Amino acid sequence: MSRTPEYAAALRTALRRAVGGVDERELTRATEALVARYRSVAPASAPILASRVHVAAYAAYRMPATHAALSRVLGAVAAHGLDPRSMLDFGGGTGAAAWAAASVFEALESVTVLDQVEDALALGRELVIDAPSPVLARARFQRARAGAWPEVRADLVTVSYVLSELDERQQDALVADAMQRGQAVVVVEPGTPDGYTRVLRVRTALIAAGWTLLGPCPHAADCPLTKGDWCHFAARVNRSAEHRRLKGAELSYEDEKFSWVAAVAPGGAELPAAETLSARILRHPLKRRGFVEFQVCRPDGSAGREVVSKKAGERYRRARDAEWGDELP
Repeated sequence: MSRTPEYAAALRTALRRAVGGVDERELTRATEALVARYRSVAPASAPILASRVHVAAYAAYRMPATHAALSRVLGAVAAHGLDPRSMLDFGGGTGAAAWAAASVFEALESVTVLDQVEDALALGRELVIDAPSPVLARARFQRARAGAWPEVRADLVTVSYVLSELDERQQDALVADAMQRGQAVVVVEPGTPDGYTRVLRVRTALIAAGWTLLGPCPHAADCPLTKGDWCHFAARVNRSAEHRRLKGAELSYEDEKFSWVAAVAPGGAELPAAETLSARILRHPLKRRGFVEFQVCRPDGSAGREVVSKKAGERYRRARDAEWGDELP
């Protein structure tokens, strides 16, 4: 049974406690500044989290969504046997990926979060004080800069929502650092056309280095999507009252859109090759009477329509429960 809902609730409680003392007007202004920055695709010339208020605003505004996306991605790779004992998070800030990993991987024993912003790391340490797992409560938050990461290695290295802050040369260097230090690498970016373009660059680098894809692609061929389309998925986020107030939102939930790629190093964990994976569902399924229609990416490198009818019996019953981003039953 997934522990993600429990950890998401614990994170919301920790966030409410951590940012409760921050002036709400300052928090709102800082959130507006962050929203404007994240809508820009230009590399950052200075740290985006420039003050403690900006860090608090980021945590309240972005952490629940980032945690939801990482939980979905890490759950997908865990379903294929990945169960790391150690995790290293590059540019992890306040620790959203760490919370996700702790909720997904039962064998996890150590977590290290690296970031250049000390205020973000300090808030990350505060958030895990009453975390629902010992491995998360003792997570290490260490200051470090891209290009000067400590010589530490881990079974899993995550890089989430970081590449958009870098130019292409810096992106390539960061991915190379992740590959050098991990047996498995997971990269997550916003589910936008430019976010997917960055993910495709990472995918190309992983394949060129002989790494085995774990997802979302069920193949190592060129992306079959047509021009103007892009591969992205969504994770449902339950908004707290504070979250709704900060975002000026009325709904009690939102859907975080993201793109991702994951792979294991040559000679690493013995996990299924990409070609043995099932087709990936690329859009919300259309559930009709007597059949379910999917748009999928297939193991043979093609993409298109698949239909599972009621005549398929158990497969049809599982198809009725399948969602966007899942593997096709």
